[in-house]
Amino acid sequence: MSRQDELGALLELHAGRLRRLCRLLLADGQEAEEVVQDVLVKALEALQRQGPPDDWGPRLTRIAVNTCRDRRRAGWWRRFRRWSEPIETVPLRHADPTPEDMAIGAETRREIWQGFRSLPDRQREVFVLRHMEGLSGPQIAEALGRSVGSVKRHLFRAVHRMRETLEEKA
Repeated sequence: MSRQDELGALLELHAGRLRRLCRLLLADGQEAEEVVQDVLVKALEALQRQGPPDDWGPRLTRIAVNTCRDRRRAGWWRRFRRWSEPIETVPLRHADPTPEDMAIGAETRREIWQGFRSLPDRQREVFVLRHMEGLSGPQIAEALGRSVGSVKRHLFRAVHRMRETLEEKA
């Protein structure tokens, strides 16, 4: 099996997670699909330059988050695509919803998403990786190329801001 075939198999293994992550960060399904394709290209380039990493998960996550950042920074993005898709349609988990997920009312879900949307980009990235992807602080730090202390600060601020937003609504 060639390196490209191996990477293609790895991407298929991580594709669902990467799509969900990108949809949460970009709130646009079509853009998320394009980013996942870009992740494959960038991972192939990195594979040729640096060789295979010990664990592909953090490397692919980092590439995906950085590519989403690049999209958000682009001037055209702010004018035409920012939050173009209702984020409430993005699944919170890769698996089927649990009865608990289904019990959350539409109004509560809308309030949570509004709070999520109000987070600055870095806080949103850390929040998604911790609470929706289930990564630990050191794993997030590795995936984002940040220190663990920085990840903890962003996560603390994100949770604090979400709580404030939800308490205002109550």
